[in-house]
Amino acid sequence: MKKLGLLLIACFAFAAISVAQNNIVKSLERNVPGQGKVSIHQDARIGALIGSEYIPTGSDDRKVIKSSGYRVQVYAGNNTRQAKNEAYSVASNIKERFPDLPVYTSFNPPRWLCRAGDFRSIEEADAMMRQLRTTGAFKEVSIVKDQINIPL
Repeated sequence: MKKLGLLLIACFAFAAISVAQNNIVKSLERNVPGQGKVSIHQDARIGALIGSEYIPTGSDDRKVIKSSGYRVQVYAGNNTRQAKNEAYSVASNIKERFPDLPVYTSFNPPRWLCRAGDFRSIEEADAMMRQLRTTGAFKEVSIVKDQINIPL
């Protein structure tokens, strides 16, 4: 019975310490008499990322859910460095012409892909595909089924 009581006290003490310290960096920097003090020098942005949720859209204030939908594929190349550079070049070109349109550049073996948009319906994707084609800057434009990000 004493062991159970000691175990419960230890668990509560650990939980209280964990709640008081926001992340591992703060817990490492505490001053313990007789053991010394650890000082960690890092950029404040790194500390802000520890323990926070990563959101792939690049915006820290928006949360998204994944769903099945459509994207407009604007570039598909092979697995060379030139194809990678072209994929990122197409992505920046899209961002210049359509700043509010999310653009995704990725490597899905064996090709580099550049896809744009998060569309729930094929009609929305078709409308964007037509806009991209009318610019005349993109050679190969097609609609593909993909996992999309829906903002909450």
